[in-house]
Amino acid sequence: MHDQNFLAEKRRNTLFVFLAAILYSIGGLCIKLIPWNGMSINGARNMAALLVVGGYLSLSRHRLRLNRWILLGAVSVCGTNVLFSLANKLTTAANTIVLQFTAPIFVILLAAIFWKKRPKRLDLAACGLVLAGVACFFIDSLEMGGALGNFLALLSGLTYAGVFLLNDLPDADPISSVFWGDTISVVLGLPFLIQETAFTPAAITSVLILGIFQVGLAYVLMCIGLRTTPAVTASLISGIEPVLNPILVALFYGERIGRMALAGAAVVVVSVVGYNVLRALPETHTKGL
Repeated sequence: MHDQNFLAEKRRNTLFVFLAAILYSIGGLCIKLIPWNGMSINGARNMAALLVVGGYLSLSRHRLRLNRWILLGAVSVCGTNVLFSLANKLTTAANTIVLQFTAPIFVILLAAIFWKKRPKRLDLAACGLVLAGVACFFIDSLEMGGALGNFLALLSGLTYAGVFLLNDLPDADPISSVFWGDTISVVLGLPFLIQETAFTPAAITSVLILGIFQVGLAYVLMCIGLRTTPAVTASLISGIEPVLNPILVALFYGERIGRMALAGAAVVVVSVVGYNVLRALPETHTKGL
């Protein structure tokens, strides 16, 4: 009976990770529809997100905590949110989300630098392929503009990697990091938000959708889901985000990406997903990799 309950919980939590990835994917479209500065958008959406995260903390009776690791996690959460918003205003949504999808590669690099975890040949091969894909985005940006946006999107991949790494550190608390990260985002974005004038119904609706669903509910679902969902499985499931995000923007906003960026996107997504598939295989199938 206990095993059945645990399996049911694992299936439910895996579904939560999938739903979180879908909610994350609406970010590019909503941000494109709001005629504000990226900092204003991020500050406003995190106001709404705080209500959702705060409500979850209250209903679950989860005590809000703060220590140096949680604070560092909050900085990573805030950095990811801010950089994603800014990048979406400076380059295409496809470029932004795919470059942010380099996070697993940054996890490998950071683990090697700070935790002295020696990368395997498979790790190095994945890093090389992803870097080649990233290079395509910057070659494309020379022709179409958006180099700064691509750079910020790449940095958001680095901060997103920090979020995943800090979840496993001693005395970490992911949902507390999310709460404080959202709070910092609001403080940073408020000075920009009060200067905005175009408070149209479409802008306000998009901000509320972003805050309630794409940030607040998505982070809550992801934090719950990762309790029993292995990181490899979560990474595979999250692979839907860099595919669905640009499709939504192309359908409803009419945005297109260049050929080189499209080729780079294919290399990055296939490399990261392929890496995770190979890592998930039994060691007897990947001996020496």
